[in-house]
Amino acid sequence: MDDLIERYIHYLKYERNASPHTVRNYQSDLVQFRDFLVGKDKGAAVDVKAVNALRIRAFLSHLFQMQEKKASIARKLAAIRAFFKFLARERLIAENPAAGVSTPKLEKKLPRIMTEEEMNTFLDRVAEAAQSGEPAILRDRAILELLYASGLRVSELAGLDLRNVNFGDAFVLVRGKGDKERIVPFGSKAKGALEAYLPARERLLQETRTGCTALFLNVYGQRLTTRSVDRILKRYVRTYVPGVNVKVSPHSLRHAFASHLLAEGADLRAIQEMLGHKSLATTQRYTQVSIKQLMDVYDRTHPKA
Repeated sequence: MDDLIERYIHYLKYERNASPHTVRNYQSDLVQFRDFLVGKDKGAAVDVKAVNALRIRAFLSHLFQMQEKKASIARKLAAIRAFFKFLARERLIAENPAAGVSTPKLEKKLPRIMTEEEMNTFLDRVAEAAQSGEPAILRDRAILELLYASGLRVSELAGLDLRNVNFGDAFVLVRGKGDKERIVPFGSKAKGALEAYLPARERLLQETRTGCTALFLNVYGQRLTTRSVDRILKRYVRTYVPGVNVKVSPHSLRHAFASHLLAEGADLRAIQEMLGHKSLATTQRYTQVSIKQLMDVYDRTHPKA
């Protein structure tokens, strides 16, 4: 089974262009499943043709007993299902034994996002701080404005090069999941923040002589990491909106981007395109619209309202 897992991981990396995060999680999940199948006999081989739905359900039951979260169990089942689907397609097994195993029912619960007013207040305070001209704050303001203005994934933002930004037409060319490219517009506030940051970026490159092409650089003139972006956002939230009762992350800004656009009447399919989602159902999960907003839309648009 180890050889087949490696073969599947190679397929994910080089044929599906899966993200490193996905590859790492799927490999870990499949190794955990293999360890469950062999039990105490760690050196035993696993015949994938002998794995059936009962063994897979037993593994899920084991995970529940270990008090794993439902979302984690669902992800592990997805990895197993995809692995056996691959084996069936390669004709290494007759059928996918995981196809009929039900996914644990997940709670459809989203964390509260910052409201439009909270977001505007937050970004205005960051803009005031950036008037000091300090290079790090100019960069950080540009990061935060662009995250909210575009709804980019944090990995997409960190992966941007300067050449990906079209300042004339105010859009970025993004390479998203599956190595697919898309064009995402951004507004005047983000454009202004980016333009204010560029001279500081150029000075940093001259000082460090790295020649790095990344849009957002650390103090050493190298590409900023996703973890650094997360730390930057949380530091500014603690400083400028310390009382806000909301968990803030780069991903929550992506939720806010989608929800606030929808609340202002944007087309859901346009939002789907900007977010880079394959499925409209995924986009719908990203949006949070209040009952009052829905009623306002109804009152304005329904002929019998």
